[in-house]
Amino acid sequence: MDQDNNHRPTTVEPRRRVELDSVEALRLLGSVSLGRIVFTQHALPTVRPVNHVLDGGDIVIRTHEAAALTSHARQTDGPGVVVAYEADDIAPDTHLGWSVVVTGYARLVTDPAELARYQGMMRPWTEGAMDQAIRIHPDLVTGVLLTADGRPGEV
Repeated sequence: MDQDNNHRPTTVEPRRRVELDSVEALRLLGSVSLGRIVFTQHALPTVRPVNHVLDGGDIVIRTHEAAALTSHARQTDGPGVVVAYEADDIAPDTHLGWSVVVTGYARLVTDPAELARYQGMMRPWTEGAMDQAIRIHPDLVTGVLLTADGRPGEV
């Protein structure tokens, strides 16, 4: 049995970073269904893994009534609560792939028809009632492609 996979030596050569434009970064983000949302809870950064869909350039996640992010998104009167959203697809053996980070405002979806549409588009990936949805409007989109030769390739 392998004793400690987190400390095994790696023989992967250093990778080159290629900056992605926002259109390509959002395209890649839309190609996966899981990511991580970062928000503030008790004045500290908090990270949660969530599933998402891309809808009209916005990121939509499902959540539940008791979630901290749900209450934060509900309490705002302005453009929403500031969050970051990250998704990636990096191969553990080669360290090739991409990472995208979106910063923007999150708002609770309150329209019943829109909420029902999102519930039909996404199945919860955890147990429990995921009866709420939050829409994140991207204000800043950054992404990097990790390559072996520094040239953008098929991702």
